[in-house]
Amino acid sequence: MVMNKKKCNKRCRRIWLSAPLVTFLYLAYCSDGSSATATPPQSNLNANVCQPLTLFTENTTPAAVRSSAMYGLEIPSLQTGTVDAFIVHTLPDGALNYCIGYNTRLKANCWTAYKWYEGNSSNDEVWKRGRWRNGESFNGYGGSADPFQPDPVLPKKLRTHTSDYGKGYQRGHILGSADRLNSKEANGQTFYLSNIHPQLPNFNEQGIWYNLEQFLRNNYDKPFFRDTLYIVKGGTISKGDYKKIKASGAGYLVCPKYFYMAILAYSGRYSKANGGYKAIAFWMEHKENDDKVSAKYAITIDELEKRTGIDFFCNLPDETEAAVEKETNLSYWKLKHSQHLSK
Repeated sequence: MVMNKKKCNKRCRRIWLSAPLVTFLYLAYCSDGSSATATPPQSNLNANVCQPLTLFTENTTPAAVRSSAMYGLEIPSLQTGTVDAFIVHTLPDGALNYCIGYNTRLKANCWTAYKWYEGNSSNDEVWKRGRWRNGESFNGYGGSADPFQPDPVLPKKLRTHTSDYGKGYQRGHILGSADRLNSKEANGQTFYLSNIHPQLPNFNEQGIWYNLEQFLRNNYDKPFFRDTLYIVKGGTISKGDYKKIKASGAGYLVCPKYFYMAILAYSGRYSKANGGYKAIAFWMEHKENDDKVSAKYAITIDELEKRTGIDFFCNLPDETEAAVEKETNLSYWKLKHSQHLSK
């Protein structure tokens, strides 16, 4: 648990802007007792109670989703880390697809948060990625290749572009394409560049990042393992934890030195301890690495919070959050006890 580092002002105001595909962009500050924000219960003093500086979403996003997305158990504290904008991506029917913590100064992803459950998991394969290369398009992109594209809910000055990516790095998904195959739209949205970081080929689709993504799908995203999985994935973009790589156009791209995953599992079949929740994190240096998944990459959520300055799973009750973040059971997470777990 990392307590909020950013203090909230005693006022709340909104600025409404009209922009293509953006329902609203507003400045929001925490208030003391105003109707614009909620007061957290004493049992959850670090919960999200106010939006970050800016919020972006599709114009089809229902008002209830706009206002409630930040309370999802998968959403880290919006007052910690380097987040200054919150992106909420929804499908045409208004259903939540995933959320992003975004840094507008660096034009970079801080983290992507999403859920897996029956009906919305990596097992629900309605769409096949190969169809993008065989005539299908999304927002005018694709047809003969994957539909990587600027995030359309962001103002143009805050976007990155496919042309920014030069030689040596791939466009690495944070929320993987294979994690959202339940519809064409859900999969298409994973190709927004706000959900992408530059990644080395032998780290991304030929390395440890890909191997860990597959490990999660094959071992954790199963009905016998979870009712719901709450997942946060990202790369480090705090000062000193990233490098600048020259973009093909003007400027540069932020390239994290480390990548991580934070996972919270809930099942009614678990022990009554901790309310049925269990958690683990994975941390790896961004380098050429084709390792298989092992416990040497596993750390506790508490340790991940120390390394990133981000408060994960802040919307859990404090007692439950403290319990699941301080330790993890390697055998439960299908990792060998003989290997070290950093706390």
